Amino acid sequence: MRYFLELSYNGKAYHGWQNQPNAISVQEVIEKALSTILKETINIVGAGRTDAGVHASQMYAHFNFDGDFKEKDLTYKLNSFLPKDIAIHDIFRVTPNAHARFDALSRTYHYKVSTIKNVFDYDYSYQMHLPLDVDAMNQACKILFEYKDFQCFSKSNTDVKTYNCNIMEAFWTQNDDELLFTIKANRFLRNMVRAVVGTMINIGLGKLKPEDLHQIIVSKDRGKAGFSVPAHGLYLVNIEYPETIKI
Repeated sequence: MRYFLELSYNGKAYHGWQNQPNAISVQEVIEKALSTILKETINIVGAGRTDAGVHASQMYAHFNFDGDFKEKDLTYKLNSFLPKDIAIHDIFRVTPNAHARFDALSRTYHYKVSTIKNVFDYDYSYQMHLPLDVDAMNQACKILFEYKDFQCFSKSNTDVKTYNCNIMEAFWTQNDDELLFTIKANRFLRNMVRAVVGTMINIGLGKLKPEDLHQIIVSKDRGKAGFSVPAHGLYLVNIEYPETIKI
């Protein structure tokens, strides 16, 4: 039988989601906890592969188990077993072929930028104290909807078959001293959101014009796009699935 986990994690202490040979990952910690509690080796498959230092307020993963357990009891036991920076919010049964990664309809990320020196938030947002033209950044966001191929924002030497992504939302909002970038798409390339944000910040600083984004995207050249902002300001915040996967 197949189950989905809904969880969140603070990525500061982890070398990303995916198992690594010589570094601790979120996936490894959860697999060890599940295997210990269920008394058999459990492997989980996540909805995505967040990089080292990236956080998630909503992440999903699936696993198979044919024994008996109560979902609420297992949730409680896992939260008691797991470290304080990983939380399980729900466990539910899904159809046998449901897949946490491939069945996701969309993923939404936030990126946080602090416009002042914030001593309580420097580990969880990018500190940018120069003035940014948010209107110009939002003009650039609209250009993203005109394209599908975002190779210019992808990390080099990736093994993807296509660089096409369907961006559904992209916009900046400002709340006092925090700027928040929201982007939603059916899929994302490796390092894509951080490269988009870095490019947008260059536009906000006046180093690029919003219309320059056309040439950057068409070039398919990572070197033409902006810098990659630090991972600690990035959050996976929402993943959507078809209702038909639930039992």
